[in-house]
Amino acid sequence: MYNPFSLNGKTVLVTGASSGIGRSIAVECSRIGADVILTGRNVEQLNQTLALMEIGCHVVVSADLSDETDIARLVDLVPEVNGVVHCAGVGKRTICKMIKEADLDFVLKPNLYGPILLQRHLLKMKKIAKEASIVFIASRAPFAPAIGNGIYSASKGAILGYANCLGLELAPQKIRVNSICPAMVLTEFVEKDALEMGVDYQALQLKYPLKRYGKPKDVAYLTIYLLSDASSWMTGTAIDLTGGGEGTLI
Repeated sequence: MYNPFSLNGKTVLVTGASSGIGRSIAVECSRIGADVILTGRNVEQLNQTLALMEIGCHVVVSADLSDETDIARLVDLVPEVNGVVHCAGVGKRTICKMIKEADLDFVLKPNLYGPILLQRHLLKMKKIAKEASIVFIASRAPFAPAIGNGIYSASKGAILGYANCLGLELAPQKIRVNSICPAMVLTEFVEKDALEMGVDYQALQLKYPLKRYGKPKDVAYLTIYLLSDASSWMTGTAIDLTGGGEGTLI
């Protein structure tokens, strides 16, 4: 059956595949035919993701993307890939006047340094096939400021700038680079964050025109489009995924 979104015959590396959006991306990629390399820090959770996936030549490789030695080890272990999804990341709510260097390290190493250094090693080791697709899971946070979200917003704004430059550099090899900028997506992290802040996310999501936060699958389906040949004329683009709430991020 004709399907321009099929990932049959493609191998895709997904970072942050142990939970949330990364887990959903890995699962949905497997359902549409991809062989997936799952990476993250928690082996047990990665294996839980693997158990949800369709049968295929999938591989679990644990790695800490805040450690360049671990990044190099990961790249040594992976085969040539047709797609990379940079999804690993963390958040930390700290008001600007209280930010310490340790807070910057906690967020910027996995959110910014990690994907940049991983990309460097993948390219140097020639692990990315021609006409591959690279997808960065960014955020609407740089454009919808929230109190205490300064470091996270900065990390995602920086990765968008990096992705645009990477797309220009890799265009001669027909390697495409795009980003997705979701508004609030209901994950375990968001639920935990809301609990710690004492806010009612069930009420807050009603501020969105579609009356809900996003689901991890919403991001996964758009990621599949960007990984597939259906988006072969798309590069250097950052796509907002907001449920109509472009200025809303709570």
